[in-house]
Amino acid sequence: MTKKLHVGILFGGKSTEHEISLLSAQSIVKAIDKSKYDVSLIGIDKLGQWYFCSDEACVTIQSNKANSLALLPGREAESFKIAELSHTSPSLPTKLDVIFPVLHGMYGEDGSIQGLLKLVNIPFVGAGVLDSAIGMDKDVMKRLLRDADIPISKFLVFQRYEQEKINYHRLVEQVGLPFFVKPANTGSSVGITKVKSESECAAAIAEAFRYDHKILIEEFILGREIECAVLGNHDPIASTVGEIIPHHEFYSYEAKYLDDNGATLKIPADVSGAISARFQEMAINVFRTLCCHGMARVDFFLREDGEIFVNEINTLPGFTAISMYPRLWEASGLDYTSLIDRLLQLALEHFGEQNQLNTHFLIAK
Repeated sequence: MTKKLHVGILFGGKSTEHEISLLSAQSIVKAIDKSKYDVSLIGIDKLGQWYFCSDEACVTIQSNKANSLALLPGREAESFKIAELSHTSPSLPTKLDVIFPVLHGMYGEDGSIQGLLKLVNIPFVGAGVLDSAIGMDKDVMKRLLRDADIPISKFLVFQRYEQEKINYHRLVEQVGLPFFVKPANTGSSVGITKVKSESECAAAIAEAFRYDHKILIEEFILGREIECAVLGNHDPIASTVGEIIPHHEFYSYEAKYLDDNGATLKIPADVSGAISARFQEMAINVFRTLCCHGMARVDFFLREDGEIFVNEINTLPGFTAISMYPRLWEASGLDYTSLIDRLLQLALEHFGEQNQLNTHFLIAK
């Protein structure tokens, strides 16, 4: 009988998307193939403390000393231990075979946790340090796409120390009206405002600067919102494409998570086979241009004249059973449980390849 692999599901975190992360973790725990994988739950609270969560049926972060975790980087035999050992401490395996991080947003999707897991020497699902950081920073991402001649919207970037230089009339001259004001490094539409008049501009800028020291002023593109999922390492594949039809002003946080009727997800999207193939080809091109591996969701705008623009890439998309990424793969013939299995195998494959690299250099005397 093949030995089951031990999977750690890492969730929660310090970002504004903490609650969404818990929902993603709940869905993975429910769907993962228990005949192939044992599961341990590791939660991170909003202050950054790590905890072992012993109850699979209830993915919550139980903050107490008895289940507080410590990481042990560089240790071959073990990677985790209970920080405060006691007779009530839950049983935690000291070595996990692979980790599935579902830490959306800052400190989880920006390369931070990926770098830590590399130091601990544990395989993990999804993007690495570089591709996570690129995907999170909309400014860097858009500049790389622009340099690769991939069509994107017009955008301007401002740092906090440049705030006094932002002039509404110059913004309108350069990107048009309406326009979006966005923090450079958030997800789930947090801190994003659609500006339609001068009276709305100052508040929108202040709101974006609440979440980041760098913001984007971005052209509004009137078009349909199309999404495509990508899966793989060296030879990535693209899913069928889906469409988001927002019932709000735009696909805001409220439309995504708070309003049950905030948007309609149409899978597959009502586009021709030729247009669908263009989206798939472009999604893979974006994935490779941004040095991605594992998984990503690429978001597009489709204008009425047929022109396609890339909006952004998400290297750690929402992962509930009803989230767009798993639903796109389900429509492509890969069910949720099989998708989780494939992502874990891709993580182990990438880890094995990285471990073949020589990390020591000896100079012959």
